[in-house]
Amino acid sequence: MEIIISPERMYEFSEQCRSRGQRVALVPTMGALHRGHISLLDIARRQADVTVMSIFVNPTQFGPREDFNEYPRPFEEDCRKAEMALCDVVFAPTREMMYPDNYNTFVSVENITERLCGASRPGHFRGVATVVLKFFNIVNPHVALFGQKDAQQVLVIKRMVEDLNHPVKIAVAPIIRENDGLAMSSRNAYLTKEERAEAGTIKRSLDQGLKCYEKGERNAAVIKNEITSILSRTDFLSMEYIEIVDTRTVRPVDTVPSPALIAVACRTTQSKTRLIDNVIAGGSI
Repeated sequence: MEIIISPERMYEFSEQCRSRGQRVALVPTMGALHRGHISLLDIARRQADVTVMSIFVNPTQFGPREDFNEYPRPFEEDCRKAEMALCDVVFAPTREMMYPDNYNTFVSVENITERLCGASRPGHFRGVATVVLKFFNIVNPHVALFGQKDAQQVLVIKRMVEDLNHPVKIAVAPIIRENDGLAMSSRNAYLTKEERAEAGTIKRSLDQGLKCYEKGERNAAVIKNEITSILSRTDFLSMEYIEIVDTRTVRPVDTVPSPALIAVACRTTQSKTRLIDNVIAGGSI
């Protein structure tokens, strides 16, 4: 496995692969790899000849009171995991390479970024869209892999690619979970023992909402009440939002369409860790 730091070298490497007729896949990450990330690499290897995993903790997607400085950065361990998963290249540029002095260009995907996570994290998706488009331009992949756990991020990236006529294919991988259903996330390491014991309740509440939908219920308020009734009985989870939205517009719905995104965000009461999860009713994103 090769580790590439320079964007210029990364672009050159990718162009050499393309000139040989090889398909290139990109798995963008912020590191602190877990089985969810590795599952993206596994899918990437089935869709391309060369797999590139980026590891970059992107400062522009963190708010002023978020955990940028504390975000885990076990780079050597991440590289070991990536190599064991048969990744071909880890692309790990520095902050200065991605955002040099006098950097002034950002990508704003409007409307669909204003709800769900965007409502409480202003500027977050502006930072996400900017760094992802930069990676697309540097790596020039045929396909890029994203996880469904960050469903709104997936919808934002898909919209950006479509609106800007970028040729990359976006592939969405299913959520990888712990035994109790908790969606895998690098931030799960922040949870206290008590919070971790309750965190699986989020998936159980979503399953109840989905079960309600599958039995024929289409009233969004009824489904949301089913989810709320479960989460409200927890001691260490504070609900930030429970929403059912259209998968294209990300607008809340009164009558649940097909497909629809049923999304939950909670913040834990002790470590103040933000946990997100979702299920798709009636299809996929």
